[in-house]
Amino acid sequence: MKTFEVKAKVEELKYDELNSKELELVRLAKEATSRSYAPYSNFRVGAAILLSNGEIITGANQENAAYPSGTCAERSACYYAGATYPDAKFEAIAIAARGTDGEFVDEPCSPCGACRQALLQYELLAGKGVKTLLVGRDRIYRLESIRSILPFAFTEF
Repeated sequence: MKTFEVKAKVEELKYDELNSKELELVRLAKEATSRSYAPYSNFRVGAAILLSNGEIITGANQENAAYPSGTCAERSACYYAGATYPDAKFEAIAIAARGTDGEFVDEPCSPCGACRQALLQYELLAGKGVKTLLVGRDRIYRLESIRSILPFAFTEF
């Protein structure tokens, strides 16, 4: 038997350590949580994606009584970006969430497995890492790629 570790480099930052583009992505992701439709979970998620053409696309989770027919914020944003700007590459994404109490979560929230895989496919199309900002109330986790949070991804289709 062989044992090995899988690690990811994560930078923990305060808001004042972000550059202006990162701050704008975080602001838009947080704003997008207000467009969430989450009557069942009351967990509101917003995402903002910076594209290589300078556009920023946002998305919010949308629930449905026919669970699991809803969609996550990350996938609503990435599919809209892909359909609207098919030639633009993903540069960065910010993801923010408000808990059932309506407040932004203390601990930065990461994408679910389905969103990680969907985002990774756009990262592969970009040909480089997509900077990922996971937003918490007072701190942000910054990762250099989606792959770092999905080490055993499907990469050949």
